[in-house]
Amino acid sequence: MAGGTDSTMGPILETRGVSKVFGNGTQALTDVDMVVRPATIHGIVGANGAGKSTLIKIISGAIRPSDGAILWKGREVDWSSPRDARAAGVRTIYQHIPLVPTLSVLDNVFLDQKGFLRGEGDLRVAFRQLLERIDYDIDPEAIISDLPIGDRQMVAILQALSMGAELVIMDEPTASLSDAERELAFSIARRLRAQGTTFLYISHFLDEILDLTEEVTVLRDGRVTLRAATSDLDAARLVTAIAGNRLLATEHHRSAADHVGKPLLEVERMTVPGRIEGVSLTVHEGEVVGLAGLLGSGRSELLHAIFGADGKARGTVKVEGRKVGRSTGAAVDAGVALVPEDRFKQGLLGPWSIWENTSLPDIKRLAWRGLIPSEKAQRARADRVVEALGVVTRSIDTEVRDLSGGNAQKVVFGKWLDGAARVVLLDDPTVGVDVGAKSDILELIRGFAKSGKAVLMASSDFEELLAVCDRILILAGGGIVAELDAATATEQEVLAIASGLGSTAATTPTDPSSGTPGGATATAQGLPA
Repeated sequence: MAGGTDSTMGPILETRGVSKVFGNGTQALTDVDMVVRPATIHGIVGANGAGKSTLIKIISGAIRPSDGAILWKGREVDWSSPRDARAAGVRTIYQHIPLVPTLSVLDNVFLDQKGFLRGEGDLRVAFRQLLERIDYDIDPEAIISDLPIGDRQMVAILQALSMGAELVIMDEPTASLSDAERELAFSIARRLRAQGTTFLYISHFLDEILDLTEEVTVLRDGRVTLRAATSDLDAARLVTAIAGNRLLATEHHRSAADHVGKPLLEVERMTVPGRIEGVSLTVHEGEVVGLAGLLGSGRSELLHAIFGADGKARGTVKVEGRKVGRSTGAAVDAGVALVPEDRFKQGLLGPWSIWENTSLPDIKRLAWRGLIPSEKAQRARADRVVEALGVVTRSIDTEVRDLSGGNAQKVVFGKWLDGAARVVLLDDPTVGVDVGAKSDILELIRGFAKSGKAVLMASSDFEELLAVCDRILILAGGGIVAELDAATATEQEVLAIASGLGSTAATTPTDPSSGTPGGATATAQGLPA
């Protein structure tokens, strides 16, 4: 944990009673009070959907609050755009760093500033001074697209400093970094703090928060649940503030050792360079297995690798004991279905009707002699989907882009409802849907299992995983670090392990060669330092 703060220093930034209600009625923030002191690293943490991104956007001028006030150096401000916040001294560095990939390091650092530093020599002198300030070296002529992610993040920091940033907001800065890059980012943040720069540090990795920050604000469901000096916190208190004391009813769960059927999906040593490494797992007939992990853990990459959608992936996938070819077509033919996270980019054709979309996976089977699609058969299939899943629509002729998020997601599920899929891969299946639709979708997932399918479900919502899964595999750093029985696990436990804080209640990961979930109690290892 970093050193303490000087309580005599006035805040550089305050939010007082900040609330945000979006046009669709979503209450993203409610009465958020936060005090950020100068020359400190202030952590903001919370689960997915807690309101962190909305708060960052308000502070950085990207959106305006519905109520409340922002105070900058003791004075109330009304920033109507990011330009206003930047002019005041606030810079935001997002995980997906918005640099110009075709320009050099030097050009990116001084982007939009050449009117102030006109000569090439002046630019290079200023660049060298910035490098000395953070004790870092990088070629000013290097092209951004040729740099690793760690160097790109350093360029973004240099750019912020060149603009005179007094408050730097870092949003999930280490999610895609190696261990060495992560330590370098920490070192530079501490060095700049000592020089007077203030940081807002947003991270899912709680070990980072405890190690790096002086103060922490915790959000849950858009409200502040904890404001404290980091020196007064421990892992248990932080996890409880993030997740609450919820213990979900798990009456539908079976014991992890109570197999319903034979192994349907077997994955052996799946590897995607730089993303996941040597992952093996088994999912049985009638079982829902969850993949829990934070941003950058490799959840989505693993599902896409299993589905054959990543040409760089290496490993073996078997369905009902038979090896599956490494392509999406081979996966579908073998009985594997994927419901992707981004329904409109990866799961649906927006301008197409409901009946056209629901037919896509089985268009050959619904065609006359496998050649000419039968509109009658496709419409009949869509009618069954709409009725079975309760899709709210005027007609199956409705374009899916005109449906609500929840109903559009039901159509994605409906594509696989009548088909021959035995294995269903789900990537954050309830993201962006309302509470009612979420309940329907979770029931549908349990229905897949009851019908004998094997379900592998990745989600950033740990409460959701506990509600619907039988076992939960926890990913961190591209590998499975623990396995939990969902009938006895808690949200706090899942969060602690995924965040790198460890647990003594995890079980050993599944041994794919035996097809049997691990049941021996073992201490789960935290994330790499």
